[in-house]
Amino acid sequence: MALSLSLRRAASRRSCVPLLLRGYASSFKDVVQNKVVEKQKEVKDFRAAHGDTKVGEVTVNMMYGGMRGIKGLVTETSVLDPEEGIRFRGYSIPECQKLLPKAPGGEQPLPEGLFWLLITGDIPSDEQVREISREWAARAALPQHVVQLVNNFPSTLHPMSQFASAIAAMQSESKFAKAYSEGAPKSAYWEHALEDAMDLTAKLPPLAAAIYCNLYRDGKVGTIDVDKDWSANFATMLGYDDPEFTELMRLYLTIHSDHEGGNVSAHTCHLVGSALSDPYLSFSAAMCGLAGPLHGLANQEVLVWLEQSMQKLGENYTIDNLKEYVWTTLNSGRVVPGYGHAVLRKTDPRYTCQQEFALKHLPNDPLFILVKQLYEIVPDILLEHGKAANPWPNVDAHSGVLLQYYGMTEMSYYTVLFGVSRALGVLSSLMWDRALGLPLERPKSFSTEGLKKIVGSS
Repeated sequence: MALSLSLRRAASRRSCVPLLLRGYASSFKDVVQNKVVEKQKEVKDFRAAHGDTKVGEVTVNMMYGGMRGIKGLVTETSVLDPEEGIRFRGYSIPECQKLLPKAPGGEQPLPEGLFWLLITGDIPSDEQVREISREWAARAALPQHVVQLVNNFPSTLHPMSQFASAIAAMQSESKFAKAYSEGAPKSAYWEHALEDAMDLTAKLPPLAAAIYCNLYRDGKVGTIDVDKDWSANFATMLGYDDPEFTELMRLYLTIHSDHEGGNVSAHTCHLVGSALSDPYLSFSAAMCGLAGPLHGLANQEVLVWLEQSMQKLGENYTIDNLKEYVWTTLNSGRVVPGYGHAVLRKTDPRYTCQQEFALKHLPNDPLFILVKQLYEIVPDILLEHGKAANPWPNVDAHSGVLLQYYGMTEMSYYTVLFGVSRALGVLSSLMWDRALGLPLERPKSFSTEGLKKIVGSS
């Protein structure tokens, strides 16, 4: 019951801001409207001129190998370069850290600013970001049936299962689904998808906080302050009041947001959305994909391996001891968690910015020192081992260490944080899917026998 009362108090506090929607409608939505018209014409002209142009080939190995390297998706919000890493609308992570608006006194970019960038392609002003912050605070109240659902989940149910289930249950609030059922024209689909993206993104922090507080605290969720940014409110609802943790949340929620369209969670959201399933259902499906060990659970596996390493090595280990432990891991047929990536061929910029954060705020933390030492030795070992196409660390090699330092030790919850962040990217992409009228996704599949016939193999 504490959760229910807390959320009602937050809703009451928000009732004093009735003009927010008017400001939202006259600025952000108008900007998006203009961008949609421009992009629709651009894509129409491009397809008319080059619609039959081939952009790649498909090999048998690609088909059996997870479709790696197949050029088959259009994603406007971000592009992953093997050498440079992720670029959000053309901006690198360091550029986003420099250019996106920050909270007063803060150094990390506000995720609201990244959302504006992903949707519009433009770097927003401070006031435009404050507008999004206020808008999300105004939309954050959870439906009562979702509050009851979360409160009734057994403590044995994994946080990601709770998260995905509750998001699906919030589908009752979908403006896209309502508009579709009432016969909305296709030209207006993007507007309703944007409304759902705004609503759902606003509701994810209180939902995620409710799950966290029910499982690991006393069930009481902090209230939302309309004058605070999205990350600050999230940190408060989780029960953390350290300004450094709030800054970490701003960084974490920004850098985990988008990683082009081919990863499991982004592709799932796009695929399910292509059936005109509303953003709530599409994002819930994406979170089921993110929950997998090969996607969102990877940072948890890194942390487990790091803790096992420290237990095995003891406090007074040497670099030679550490090298021997890494070789023991590899020679036993296992991988070094947090190293390698399906696309990247350099150190993940998301790793680098987290390392910079740690160097400033927790340089003497034992786990961070271990992570830093591994960075200095693992790539050379992997190259010598000869089985890693990319021997460099990815984002998962670092994020869990930062969360542990600030007291969030519940590793099973980390993927929920990832999911809150990932909404910024996949829901932005989903809006553009509807704006560009992308159709139902339906690639052709073959049996092994059919492929043999194509290639002339008996």
